Amino acid sequence: MKKRNFLKSAAVAALALSAMGASSIGAAAQEVTLRMHQFLPAQANVPAGILIPWAEKIGTESGGRIKVEVFSAMSLGGTPPQLMDQARDGVVDIVWTLPGYTPGRFPSVEVFELPFTMTNPEATSRAYWELFKSDMEETEFKGVKILATWVHGPGVIHSKGEGIRKLEDMQGKKMRGPTRVINGLLAELGAEPVGMPVPAIPEALSKGVIDGTVIPWEVTPALKVAELVDTHTEFSGDTALYTAAFVLAMNQAKYDSMPDDLKKILDDNTGAEFSAYAGKTMAGYDAGARGIAEATDNEIVVLDEAEVARWKSAAEVVLDNWFEEMDAKGIDGEALYEKAQELIAKNSN
Repeated sequence: MKKRNFLKSAAVAALALSAMGASSIGAAAQEVTLRMHQFLPAQANVPAGILIPWAEKIGTESGGRIKVEVFSAMSLGGTPPQLMDQARDGVVDIVWTLPGYTPGRFPSVEVFELPFTMTNPEATSRAYWELFKSDMEETEFKGVKILATWVHGPGVIHSKGEGIRKLEDMQGKKMRGPTRVINGLLAELGAEPVGMPVPAIPEALSKGVIDGTVIPWEVTPALKVAELVDTHTEFSGDTALYTAAFVLAMNQAKYDSMPDDLKKILDDNTGAEFSAYAGKTMAGYDAGARGIAEATDNEIVVLDEAEVARWKSAAEVVLDNWFEEMDAKGIDGEALYEKAQELIAKNSN
């Protein structure tokens, strides 16, 4: 009898230990699937050269325990301006988007989109991350996990016909812009701004809804812009006409639910270094895309420094207006602008 009870107890203990072991193994081997949603076709430079390789790197470094599924061209539904809320609300786990697609919600980000502010995309992206950490993370972005922040290379004007050769040529042109600040700049330069996300540009150009668009070179091949316009206008000097600011954002609850070792893999592959890398890599595609336009009959116009000075003078009111708007929101816009400038300069050295 005693022997039978002992064997029974041993069996129960063995089962308990087995269950504990299985539980521990299960916890150690927990797998996570993250769904990333973004607005460009998969073959465009940013998905193909930055987002998809990043997803694959996360998978490799986690030994396959993190699987990042990248859904391109809004294939999970919705529109580009809805991407931030898709991440915040857990509709998807990660998004790549522009905060500026939702005007007014992320006002501090606009400091990097102000005219003739961006110098070097890598340095500006690093500055953007630092300013995000100090001035935006616990305010405008509270409730969402920001994995990276970056900007694109110098903005270029792509237009039909004779295009833009001097400031006066902007007068009355229906010009697409990506964000509130950049549309404000286009208006001050004499154009009629038309706000729309990047994917809408080809149809708008082909149907005559717009006369031109401002976008960096790198995205033009995916949109076939060189086939839809005749002239491309660049700006000489050390600062760009404009840039646009991006974020790689994650649902906070999804991040919080991950085991610490998997969080570390995400942390090690995001933040300041990845932001700088993404900005540099994105801008690195500009030259190849420019080459596609050079191979056509299109004309590339480069405004000289004297002409650019006229544009800078016309754009000064954009800064003044922005400072006033920030003050009305309780943000010291001038201080934020000075801080952004200092961070860009620091990271350019």
